[in-house]
Amino acid sequence: MKRTEQREHIFKMLFGVEFNAGGDMPEQLELYFGQLEGAGEKDLDYIREKVQKIASKVEEIDALINEHTTRWKTSRMNKVDLTILRLAVYEMRWDEDVPTGVAIDEAVELAKKYSSEDGPSFVNGVLAKLVD
Repeated sequence: MKRTEQREHIFKMLFGVEFNAGGDMPEQLELYFGQLEGAGEKDLDYIREKVQKIASKVEEIDALINEHTTRWKTSRMNKVDLTILRLAVYEMRWDEDVPTGVAIDEAVELAKKYSSEDGPSFVNGVLAKLVD
């Protein structure tokens, strides 16, 4: 499975965090993985580990996002854009295997696929402020 595909599954699982209690997430992950075709054990381990790492840093990530936005604090953002931003910010700040430019490009692509018409430019703008 390519990294882009893994990232998309990570995004979907992180999105689910918004709607499930923390204790339910391990079960939700396993249910999701049970329906995931074409993923090897290595892929599942990578996805599981990254979701857990990002979820453990949500407060810190949200603080970074809030520091670099005006009029659009995380509490007001739609959940799709917020989830994409959380994933990208984690990759930019804590994942040494993902170059910043790749994290931004992949976030914009996710926004094109899952967000509103304005989502890609919004996500790109917020992430660009984090790079400055």
